[in-house]
Amino acid sequence: MMKYFWCILVAVFALISCKSDDDSLQRIDQLLNIYIRNSAGQDLLNSEKTGSFTGYSVNDIFGTKDIAPINISLKMTTDSLFYMEYLAGAKRRRLDSISPDNPGTGTSYYSRMKITYTKSTNASDNVIDTLEIQYRNTPTVFQVSKVLYNRVPVFSKEANAPTSINTVTVTK
Repeated sequence: MMKYFWCILVAVFALISCKSDDDSLQRIDQLLNIYIRNSAGQDLLNSEKTGSFTGYSVNDIFGTKDIAPINISLKMTTDSLFYMEYLAGAKRRRLDSISPDNPGTGTSYYSRMKITYTKSTNASDNVIDTLEIQYRNTPTVFQVSKVLYNRVPVFSKEANAPTSINTVTVTK
């Protein structure tokens, strides 16, 4: 008798846990591909080209320590253009409520990072920039909404835009 009770109990829990509601899923859209070029269009992340950076490091400005490195991978397209791929890693802070009149619609957040580019072994040749990523968070989507590079907007995305790789091109 007890054996049947446990079997029925397990079956009931299995049925409840299998309930599916596609409307309750939140779409995640936060992948960034960041291209760095000069005004002539030269890929500044290709260390083999004269005048390009030889390396870079990224530090989370909101990190718990003075030095809080963020891993941003260097990747290359099929036509040999280099870009930095950022998915996550920097701490986020609340920016504001997306709709003050309707607080259930979501909140926006932002992350801020310091990118140090190196050109040579001389530290005075380093170039230090800031990257700010703003996110839109609603019950249905968590997505990049805006990117600022040295406080200048370089990318924005509408609230209902489809999920995609967010491509940012910075001209230095």
